[in-house]
Amino acid sequence: MLISLVPAYFLMSFVGSHFIEKYAGLMSDYAATAASIASEALSNITVVQAFGANVRLEEKFSDALKSSKREGLKKALAIGIQSGVLYFVAYSANALAFWQGSKSIADLSKVAPFVHLFMAAVASFEKLREDMDREPLIDGTSTSGLMPSQVAGHFEFKNVSFAYPSRPEIVVLDQVNISVPALKHTAIVGLSGSGKSTVASLATRLFDPTKGEILFDNYNIKDLNTRTMRSFISLVQQEPSLLDRSILENIAHGLVNSSNPDHSDLKSILLGSSLADLANEVREGKDLLAAAEEHGPQVVKIVALARNAAVLADADSFIEKLQYGYATLVGSSGRLISGGQKQRVALARALVKDPAVLILDEATAALDSRSEQRIQQAISKIAGGRTILTIAHRLSTIKSADNIIVMHKGRVVEEGSHSALMEKSGAYANLVKLQTLATTTDGSEAINIRNDAGKLDGTSVPDIDIVSEKGSATVLNDDLDEAGDSGTQDAETSSSRTEDEPEPPSISFWALLKGYAPALRPHILMVAAALVGSTIVGGAFSGEAVIFGNTVGSLDICKSPSSIRSSGNFYGLMFFVLAIIELFANIVSWTGFGWVSEQIVYSARVLSFRSLFEQDLQWHQSNGRTPALLLSYITRDGSALAGLSGSVIGTLFSITINLIAAIVLTHIIAWKIALVCLALVPLLLGAGLMELRVLGNFEERHENAYSKSVDIGTEAITSIKTISSLSLEHETLNVYRRSLKGPRQETFKVTLQASFWQALTYFLGNCVNALAYWWGSKQILAGTYTQTQFLIVVFSLLVSAMLWSQMFALAPELSSGRAAMARILSLINMGSAKMQGDLQLMQSSTGPSAEKDLEATTEANSFQSGSNIASTVQFRNVHFSYPARPNVEVLSGLSMEIPAGSFCALVGPSGAGKSTIISLVERLYTPQSGSVVIDGFDVTTSRGVSFRDTIALVPQENVLFEGTIEFNIALGARPGQEVSAKEIEEACKLANIHDVIQDLPNGYQTLCGPNGNQFSGGQKQRLSIARALVRKPKLLILDEPTSALDAESEKLLQDGLEKATKGITVIAIAHRLHTIRKADHIFLIESGQCVDHGLHEELFKRSPTYRLNAMHQSVAE
Repeated sequence: MLISLVPAYFLMSFVGSHFIEKYAGLMSDYAATAASIASEALSNITVVQAFGANVRLEEKFSDALKSSKREGLKKALAIGIQSGVLYFVAYSANALAFWQGSKSIADLSKVAPFVHLFMAAVASFEKLREDMDREPLIDGTSTSGLMPSQVAGHFEFKNVSFAYPSRPEIVVLDQVNISVPALKHTAIVGLSGSGKSTVASLATRLFDPTKGEILFDNYNIKDLNTRTMRSFISLVQQEPSLLDRSILENIAHGLVNSSNPDHSDLKSILLGSSLADLANEVREGKDLLAAAEEHGPQVVKIVALARNAAVLADADSFIEKLQYGYATLVGSSGRLISGGQKQRVALARALVKDPAVLILDEATAALDSRSEQRIQQAISKIAGGRTILTIAHRLSTIKSADNIIVMHKGRVVEEGSHSALMEKSGAYANLVKLQTLATTTDGSEAINIRNDAGKLDGTSVPDIDIVSEKGSATVLNDDLDEAGDSGTQDAETSSSRTEDEPEPPSISFWALLKGYAPALRPHILMVAAALVGSTIVGGAFSGEAVIFGNTVGSLDICKSPSSIRSSGNFYGLMFFVLAIIELFANIVSWTGFGWVSEQIVYSARVLSFRSLFEQDLQWHQSNGRTPALLLSYITRDGSALAGLSGSVIGTLFSITINLIAAIVLTHIIAWKIALVCLALVPLLLGAGLMELRVLGNFEERHENAYSKSVDIGTEAITSIKTISSLSLEHETLNVYRRSLKGPRQETFKVTLQASFWQALTYFLGNCVNALAYWWGSKQILAGTYTQTQFLIVVFSLLVSAMLWSQMFALAPELSSGRAAMARILSLINMGSAKMQGDLQLMQSSTGPSAEKDLEATTEANSFQSGSNIASTVQFRNVHFSYPARPNVEVLSGLSMEIPAGSFCALVGPSGAGKSTIISLVERLYTPQSGSVVIDGFDVTTSRGVSFRDTIALVPQENVLFEGTIEFNIALGARPGQEVSAKEIEEACKLANIHDVIQDLPNGYQTLCGPNGNQFSGGQKQRLSIARALVRKPKLLILDEPTSALDAESEKLLQDGLEKATKGITVIAIAHRLHTIRKADHIFLIESGQCVDHGLHEELFKRSPTYRLNAMHQSVAE
């Protein structure tokens, strides 16, 4: 009869596991979606705070978590049913064969609590295996393919068509034929989205064409070894990405896959940790060159090459001014330096290996004209002996190119030199006319700025005094790259604790319980039901012991056959009744605790998300906080929290009830046997508590042990184009392995210690069993107790000992859950609601949260009363230094006034402090002294941020979030307001992106992809502008709003902005001076001060700097 257990067990295990794995997989998918939303938001915290978009992003985040929670509830039900049926089958089998059934139950009790953990692991592994087993279409680490030792550098596209895999229905390149001759300078220009950057991606084989072929020195690039081909090429992307290392390491990354024989001896150093160690030593106070010499001649050579490349890229000047120079950490994606500085470091990284082919995709878009000119001069000097392919919107940067290719909608429409194309008066000539700087002196006479004015044919421009309208003179220094832009901070921002910020509070165990209790309050009925179920499950083992003992005792050959059959029937029925009770009790227990777990984890994650975005920018950029680390509070800690709220708690409660019931029962039945056996229980308990202590201490000490490896992994994914083009796969893997080395060693030690105590618990459990049989048999022989009493006691203690041993196997879940709870409570308590650990999603209209809302409303009313249409902005003697470098003053007594309804422009070199000015207007930082006043309201002393509701920002680095176009643009709406589809379309028309959207198959419902990767740089820029315009702001801030746009799109956008900004205040940062030619006020910013201001015509006449910048940008003949 026992064979009937086998198919029943297998069937239930298979069916149950199938559903558990299915729901666990769906949970993982939805949780990954939520994590992606949080990751994007944390990576773009500046934009989120500027628009107050955290509420809308929280709604989207919450929706994804609700879907995950829904699948989690299904999983909990599946686990409950599976567990209940398994116990039911086992107890039912006891009715037929009670001994074998009792053995099955004992084995089942060891396995059941781990079934859901095992199946969740299986579901996770299945997803990992899909990625692990996937064969890459383009393998940058493969050793197969042709490996030429040298190349001339000739590219040829033959009938190339291409569509991105994510949108195969949209043809980006349509039968393109392009020739890029060796040792020549070829430029590609055209409208945004015409396929220019795609050409660069295909040339470096980041993608393969869908049709046609690409030849590199007459080799089909598919036949070449990808790594070898890329060794001859350097690419500077339109949106450059730096890795979270020092500036030296980032520049040296260009040498990793260098084809230059002179660099072959550097590979071991580049793949090792020598450069990271060198940077650490410099940050600790050593001199760069002296420290490099200690590491050997190869490191000295790398430093020399990096510095030479930085000089060529015009980056050496700002690097040397940083506190740690080349050892300065740039932060995740280079967020700790400005956009212009990041672009120059990326350019140095490309130049350091002296490539045969240099591809520049808008490589100087974020630079001022003078920096751009110096870089152009440097590139001209090194142009001999290499092929250069430039993609540009600033036509002044490619005038001297040997061949200029004009693209439109994925096709080549014109080709030739600058002069030849100008003679054709075609598409290129029209673009040039749109970018030609001209001033009007009397309303009719245009003054063209020609290339020969100012001798801009390669000669250097000397430093010139700038005379302000007050007559004071200031010496202009070419090297003005201070830590002025919004992202520019020292690496210590990410590694050191600011003096005024306290350590995170340490939360005691009782405080955790106190904080945990309110979270259970809304679910008290479900908790009560689950506890009742767990009580029945725990007590059932003692009930089974009684039935089992009496059943065996009734099988006495001295009794009559009818008595034996009667007893067998009765106790068999009792086993069946117990089986039914266990079925429902397990379903209620597992499902109830699973339901409560999902609710609490959902609430904790949403509140953690909310609290993270209530913290200011300075908090996000201090104490080593990176987006990946902060994301782990939501993902990792949220998952670990389930260990304190789900089936683990249910299991522990059942085991505790079982132990109590067993102690009471055994003392009632046979106290002499029970007392002797229970003597080992303190040892069993002590061993288990020691295991918990070891794991708990480890969790507290090493809560962020793997944060660095998580950062590296996240960065590798987000910067995959950079890693692929530079062939940094092996280098990144080595860095990842090194980041795991320390935590892995510590984890191994702790695992050994914890395993020892866990093994001891199992050993002592078996000792209880052995002692019970030995001492019990003596008592039976002595006639003190009967066989039935002995069996009840032994079976009860046997099950309890095994369960008690098994309970401590859950110690890792308990330890990580406790540590996660501590971190989550600390994070939530930082939020404005000051919930003091209450994990309820409270909707109450009273309490601290409501008081804050009332305060914010009062503040908003006070702010809005200042102006109904446009805002006035005043800087009053503002001094500002970034917290990480208090001795480096970025703004030095800045005073300026921007009248309401005016269009004001900020111009000046990269790093002069322009973006810092914007950050202070948005109050992303607070100045050390002085005030920033908007409509008479001093935002520097404000506690709230409601004044941002009437401000819209177009950042220098355009940010889109994963979601539809409609969703992304709607993020610009003022908090608490919804925008209609019509308003979104109007904003897109003004931003000159509506027609592009209409051409997409799904229109405004088109998904933008992670970080907006479905759109070109120019398209993302216009979508960012539409997001700002839909807000209908009183103050519009534009930080290089047209840097990624072609001339035609720029002209149309300018017309749209001119229409949209009537009656509102506009502050624009611009390097393209013709975009701010009509500005009412132009402020010239140098070294954190306003050195001059006026109209374009006025500055052109009296300011040598402004005039030279204008001439640098001229493309007129």
